[in-house]
Amino acid sequence: MTTEPVETTRSRLHDLNLHIVSASLSSMGALLAAVDAKTWWQALLLAIGLTAALTAVSRRTAGRLSVLLPCLIVTTALWFLGTTVADSPTAAYGFAIVSAVVAYRLPAHRRAVTLGAFLVLLLGIAVRPLFSDESLVDQMLGYVAVPLSVALTGVIMVHLNQVISELVTELDRAREHEAELAVARERVRFAGDLHDIQGHTLHVVKLKATLARKLVRVDAERAERELEEIHSLVGDTILQTRELAYAQRRLNLSVELENAKNLFEAAGIRVEVDREGEVDTRAGESLGQVLRETTTNILRHSEAERVWISLSETGIRVVNDGAGRGPAPELGGLAALRDRLVDQGGELIVERENGRFTTAASLPRSLSDDISTTTEKDRS
Repeated sequence: MTTEPVETTRSRLHDLNLHIVSASLSSMGALLAAVDAKTWWQALLLAIGLTAALTAVSRRTAGRLSVLLPCLIVTTALWFLGTTVADSPTAAYGFAIVSAVVAYRLPAHRRAVTLGAFLVLLLGIAVRPLFSDESLVDQMLGYVAVPLSVALTGVIMVHLNQVISELVTELDRAREHEAELAVARERVRFAGDLHDIQGHTLHVVKLKATLARKLVRVDAERAERELEEIHSLVGDTILQTRELAYAQRRLNLSVELENAKNLFEAAGIRVEVDREGEVDTRAGESLGQVLRETTTNILRHSEAERVWISLSETGIRVVNDGAGRGPAPELGGLAALRDRLVDQGGELIVERENGRFTTAASLPRSLSDDISTTTEKDRS
């Protein structure tokens, strides 16, 4: 599912591509008018053709045949007017652009549209001698080389626009796929941790339960000890599972940092890490939880290309680009971590500004044993 920041970025890239192509087409059209238009009639002819071409290329109308077909009819008429009445060989410019757009919008009929456009160009060139007293050599130069060159220029510009649009879409899909893979790897890691916690314990519980069932009539005292051990194992497993589910399992910040770097790099995101100091071991677990949650949020909800991670003795700061604009969203999974940090005398701040999202967590420099007490309360 595409998130809002991703969709916004994609739209901006497509709009940028459209603006560049429109500016290029307009510049070329102005140049042709300056070179070829000898009268206001010829200039008007080129202006109308360029307007129809820009309308066809426009993102809002390019996919609508109800708009493209009238543009094609208008530019076709202008091309024949240019060859028969206006003496303007560059009138092929608008026709070539609209024909190329129609060909791309009708992939199943692309060859037929291309062939038809080429035949229309040749027909316009063929009827030119009927309306001109120029020599055949001059006509060949003016109404073969020029129209075909102008038409080829327009087609190339439309083709570049289409190629860039397809590349943007393809890269965006690849990026989403990489982010999904990164999140999937995190889920696999979580599943592995859960298996480590429960798999061995359940196997031991099964063996001890079998043994206790055999001993219950033979050695009741030993059977009772086995049942007590089963009860203890199950209790420990429940505790560890709860710790894992609420991200309270003791984390190694260095391991979490390395894992975050691997996930970002797998998603094509550049990572820069700045260690301002060695993190306090008592703060490492809480900061590791913040890093893990922030990594997941970036992969799922941003269009990041770069991430900056700064570590101090009692704090961590994670900044990513590609966050879009607007106020900071709800904390989500970070909300519980913020409450825990506040209980420990620290704070967690999230900000979104100028397309960058910042998550900063800090704890007091001198941590007391209240961290352990708070963690135990959360577990119970």
